[in-house]
Amino acid sequence: MEITIITGLSGAGKSVAIKSLEDLGYFCVDNFPPSLLLKMVELCSQGASSLDKLAAVIDVRGGEFFRDLNHALEELDRGNIPYQIIFLEADDDTLVRRFKETRRAHPLHSEGGILESIAKERDLLQGLRARAHVVIDTSRSSVHQLREQIMNRYQAPEAAESLEMSLISFGYKYGLPLDADMVFDLRFLPNPFWIDELRERDGTDPAVREYVLGQPESEEFLSRLHSLILYLKDRFVREGRRYVTLAMGCTGGRHRSVVLVEELARRLRDAGVTVSVRHRDVARE
Repeated sequence: MEITIITGLSGAGKSVAIKSLEDLGYFCVDNFPPSLLLKMVELCSQGASSLDKLAAVIDVRGGEFFRDLNHALEELDRGNIPYQIIFLEADDDTLVRRFKETRRAHPLHSEGGILESIAKERDLLQGLRARAHVVIDTSRSSVHQLREQIMNRYQAPEAAESLEMSLISFGYKYGLPLDADMVFDLRFLPNPFWIDELRERDGTDPAVREYVLGQPESEEFLSRLHSLILYLKDRFVREGRRYVTLAMGCTGGRHRSVVLVEELARRLRDAGVTVSVRHRDVARE
């Protein structure tokens, strides 16, 4: 079991780090009481539903509970349970700027102001920093750069270039899918609705599929879109995106969009892209 403890200075990027690990398949817990760490490890290791990757943010927000962290780490050591500590830090100017931007109070709020609170936290975490396996200074890192750094360090090698695409067919008469990253309008294609023998069928029917894909515009559109997605795939991954939702719509969401979503999914799978398909409006009248 991989156990990763994320800690460090407030404002240094711990929330970005834990979200990045969550995207990599870790079971993640934020602001976790250290005294429960060993029990959580035991719980996650039991039965058929055992987890193999656990990450927890443990920091000064825990107040008095945070003082139990050293004892919790000693328990892990005694049990020969391997773990890794990621310690995030930044310089004072950067932390002050981030607290001003977010307008949040420092968890060790001091009458002496934000700089005194930061100094107090640095002193409190000095011993923990010395125990850390990885120390990351985020002073010159953007949110995206920190995410990329975490991803590159902890993702499985086979997942380094992975991208999951969700393809949705929909009808414009029922509104746009709110979760779509990209939307394409297929209403330029001839509509099977106006063919009497096809009207009551949907895009999963072979006859409807043959009619839609038989249009010259369909093949040219699919070819161009397929090339575009393969071009964008590596760039999405480079920017830390692992999930992209693409929607294609026609008037009612029953014919053209269903056919092209299914065909695009087939071509992308052949190219090694992980694809899921959802036909939002195919069952509507």
